Amino acid sequence: MSLPGPLDDATPPDAAPGRAASRSRPIGATAGARPAPGPDGAAVAERAPGSDPDGLEGRPSPVDGPARGSWSPPPVGPRASSSASARLRQRIDRLTKPLGALGRVEALMLQLGLLQGRVDPRLEAPQALVFAADHGLAARGVSAYPPEVTAQMVANFVAGGAAISVLARQHGLGLTVVDAGVRGTVPPGPADAAPTAVARLVRPVGPGTADASEGPAMSPAQCVQALELGRDCVRALPGNALVLGEMGIGNSSAAALLTARLTGAPLDDCIGRGTGLDDAGLARKRVLLARVAARHADARGPLEALAAFGGFEIAALAGALLQAAHERRLVVVDGFIVTAALLVAHALRPAVLDACVFAHRSDEAGHARALAHLGVEPLLALGLRLGEGSGAALAWPIVASAVALLNGMASFEGAGVSGPAGSEGGA
Repeated sequence: MSLPGPLDDATPPDAAPGRAASRSRPIGATAGARPAPGPDGAAVAERAPGSDPDGLEGRPSPVDGPARGSWSPPPVGPRASSSASARLRQRIDRLTKPLGALGRVEALMLQLGLLQGRVDPRLEAPQALVFAADHGLAARGVSAYPPEVTAQMVANFVAGGAAISVLARQHGLGLTVVDAGVRGTVPPGPADAAPTAVARLVRPVGPGTADASEGPAMSPAQCVQALELGRDCVRALPGNALVLGEMGIGNSSAAALLTARLTGAPLDDCIGRGTGLDDAGLARKRVLLARVAARHADARGPLEALAAFGGFEIAALAGALLQAAHERRLVVVDGFIVTAALLVAHALRPAVLDACVFAHRSDEAGHARALAHLGVEPLLALGLRLGEGSGAALAWPIVASAVALLNGMASFEGAGVSGPAGSEGGA
């Protein structure tokens, strides 16, 4: 049995407004514009005033709090109907295997086909996108590493020495690292380092967020700017699949606060060791985060909580997730911090989950709470807590294999293999 081509009642992926035209432009630039050089020579692209490639300005939005009336998440439309799902399920079931024998890989096949509106989905020019930023709260000792490690790791990403750099090379993922608000100067890489294909974009919302124990981590304007940064980055990237990651000393604290606030879980159940705090450090972190949560007790909605707790990279991830789902790009979600950003996106547009594959269950305490709230099951459980998108990159071959199997396996009819007893077309 062969069922090539688009599902008959699904909107093709490229129907998202503005998508095709935006891919050839620098991030945030209008057609023909060139990004201006930043202080360190890296490209800094400024969004044109009033630019709205998707035509979304002025639409009503359910957003809350600091961004009420000033930011609208992109629409995430309905996916294929039940008839399209049945058609795709039939194709999967006619492959030369017992029914359901590929387990959760078959669920991936179905998800990818429905996302793209095709019985033969494709993965084109997959991209790893990593946002980096600093957190004012890091000065309070919530991490085992000093704040300057954020900038140092950005340099390591670009030099090709970080885990995500290695995995992106191994799996053929384009890698873009976005400075969304790294405090201080990113050091140059080693003089003898081999050239890499990593793109570094400098688009800081500010020099790190403010200390959330003293006030909101972000102003309303900064929150919106970071969300739009994430959207702009996705608009400019080629391909139809993303691996998302992050870097920011202190960001497991922001993720814990967001997870507790948006899921209703006890804060203590969402706080973990992050970069490897010892018992005394973990105890200090618990006390401090309880004080931060109490200070921002009125920040209940997703954008209110996002502005209160930060950070710039988490807000950019939320914007990226929403834009990717709007464009019907597949997103492989990494660990705790990316999932915290997804909690924000999901609260604004629940259908964002249709585009998401969950890579792994992190060793961070709050990740299981976030996954349970979303009602999802990740592909892997390896005890990871590195971030960077490393877990998502490790899961990428499973996603790629699902597509290869769906498109490459023969049907019972095509291979001349007898199907299940009593089935139509069994030889």
